[in-house]
Amino acid sequence: MTPTGANPNSQQNLNQIVLEYLSKKGYSRTEAMLRRESQNHDADGRPVVKRAEDAGGDKFNRAMALFENFLEDVLDIYKPELQTLIWPVFVNAFLSLVEENYFKSAEEFLNRYGARFEQEHPDDMRQMKLIRHPEHIEGTAVGRRFRSKDNKYRVNITSMAYAVLIQFLEQAEEQGGSVILTLMSRFFNVQTVDRAQNGDDRSLSAMLAGKIGDGLPAQDEGIPGHPAGAAEPSGTLAQLRLGQLPMDPDAVGDIREDLRELDTRNPPEPGQQSLVDTFEQRIKTEPGEDNLRATDIVPLPPPLARDIAMEVQKVKENRDRFKMDGTTGGTGPGVSVVMHTFHNTHDSITCIDFSGDYMLVAAGMEESYIRVWALDGQPLPDITEYPPGKQPTKPSSSRRLIGHSGPVYNVSFSPSTPKPRDDSPSTSPRYLLSCSLDGTIRLWSLDVWQCLTAYKGHVQPVWDVQWGPYGHYFVSSSRDKTARLWSTDQVSALRIFAGHDDDVDHAIFHPNNAYVFTASADKTVRMWSVASGRPVRMFTGHRAGITGISCSPDGRRLASADDAGFIIIWDLVSGLRVKALRGHGKGGIWSLDWNAESNTLVSGGADGTVRVWDCAKRAEATEEVRGITVNGKVVGEGGVGIKIDGGAGGGVVAAGEKSKGRKGGKKEAVVSGDQISAFPTKKSPVYKVAFTRMNLVMAGGAYLPG
Repeated sequence: MTPTGANPNSQQNLNQIVLEYLSKKGYSRTEAMLRRESQNHDADGRPVVKRAEDAGGDKFNRAMALFENFLEDVLDIYKPELQTLIWPVFVNAFLSLVEENYFKSAEEFLNRYGARFEQEHPDDMRQMKLIRHPEHIEGTAVGRRFRSKDNKYRVNITSMAYAVLIQFLEQAEEQGGSVILTLMSRFFNVQTVDRAQNGDDRSLSAMLAGKIGDGLPAQDEGIPGHPAGAAEPSGTLAQLRLGQLPMDPDAVGDIREDLRELDTRNPPEPGQQSLVDTFEQRIKTEPGEDNLRATDIVPLPPPLARDIAMEVQKVKENRDRFKMDGTTGGTGPGVSVVMHTFHNTHDSITCIDFSGDYMLVAAGMEESYIRVWALDGQPLPDITEYPPGKQPTKPSSSRRLIGHSGPVYNVSFSPSTPKPRDDSPSTSPRYLLSCSLDGTIRLWSLDVWQCLTAYKGHVQPVWDVQWGPYGHYFVSSSRDKTARLWSTDQVSALRIFAGHDDDVDHAIFHPNNAYVFTASADKTVRMWSVASGRPVRMFTGHRAGITGISCSPDGRRLASADDAGFIIIWDLVSGLRVKALRGHGKGGIWSLDWNAESNTLVSGGADGTVRVWDCAKRAEATEEVRGITVNGKVVGEGGVGIKIDGGAGGGVVAAGEKSKGRKGGKKEAVVSGDQISAFPTKKSPVYKVAFTRMNLVMAGGAYLPG
């Protein structure tokens, strides 16, 4: 109904009638364009002259340029904090351009400012390039995250830095500051915090010393949709049972007797603990510990003589291992690394695994087969009954396993140990698992070198497969966004872990067999209860795709690594980030493993280096890089950086120094103060690193000339 005194034929009323018609018919895009055009005219249809910064999509370009210039000129003590805002400002500005139907301006904006984010946010950038209309926003993960109605982008920033930012934006309101302020008020949830105490990476002393954080946002920043660590939006942290799996009572007696016999044969040296005492200390549990409940225990087959012998050997290795006490500030005991390099592979190796008895190595190939070698060069055992005249003419130290119809993406040996004594049952690995582009998982016998069965269930390529700590169970992960739990005696999956928004690239077990960890291309790590199949933790904070995960032997901490060269250590109980480690070049950290004491981490990746990290304590921001060793030699005294030649990722410099890069080469990576050692290869990306139970590091890679 037309208001009294209003002209029914006025431009304003006509526009309203047309808008209502378009809305009724569902012409949302045309309606949005008409609303935008109507805002530029008065009630009589005359154009309204606006300020320059409000003219179309150009306001976001000028606002972004203003913000970039501000970040370049701001004081260094504020820069690391404020730079974390550039990514959400960029994304929200782009999405606003699309929502307001400035499609050409949005494309120009993406091309002009997107280059700086390609390496840190490659997946999100690929999705943003596909957004061309407002309806595309809900169809992409990045659009849903940044335009969520329930959650705004959380930012933690110190009061001083926030005051500097707001003061600048208000003073530059006419030049584009108002646009940034509008984006922040609509899409940001800014939490100001007080300056921390000395020693923390937000402390004033740390900033003035140039040791400013680890380059990652605070762990509760972003839009995870839940508090730190929680698996559900409710924010409740499920109680975890991280204690060791109780042993079978009958097995405990058998193990104790075998250890007593070994003590009799080889009495402990003066001051050395007996094997029986070592075992009793290992299985001892204190009242109040978070031991597994009956409902959390995943049933295992009854232990065999082989299982008893393996436990005996583990006790022996636990006592006789090279002890690695907690290290501090990048100094500590030297670590030996045995590097196995594969030559003439023509970049066809996709994955490597070492057996638990340190006698075999397996490699998956692009050509769809697996090859297994004996590390000592001796002929591999074979109990196959060959027909007359078909026996091999010469025993071989390697075997090919053929059966997959696509590239093999991961291989995993069943649990094994060296034999505790000559008359013990065989404790060498009996099986090998493999997964492939063909969507299957295959179980191979290492006695007859044949495929025993193929497990089918994933509907897309399977990226990872890993045995549980006690065998029998294994877990797989796939491009179909799920991980699955299997057992060797059933061909169908026992559990399907679904919840990730993208490919599940990695999956591993917790040491007590009661939990599974999954890492996804959605940049999150989830922890699942095997008994219930439900998620119990979710870890967010990586900026790039996660390329490796490893749980500490004590079951208390998790390490995850990404494509950008960062390693994050997480506390499982609290769900919080303990520290972040940096030193690898970009390209992916492909393998991680912990030492027996759970205080040291080893990593290897595309930059052609094996690096050893101190994980015993939180790194203080004021620490300097001292005593960094390369191939056993101290070369980085007094916080002076070191150059590592030969690695594919370039050199490294000390924490706090700026990367200047080499002439004509890649930029150098910053090394955090927690690095103990760095071992560069010549031209071999490192596919696998593993601590033995004696605390020796084994590594494997392929030599890639050129």
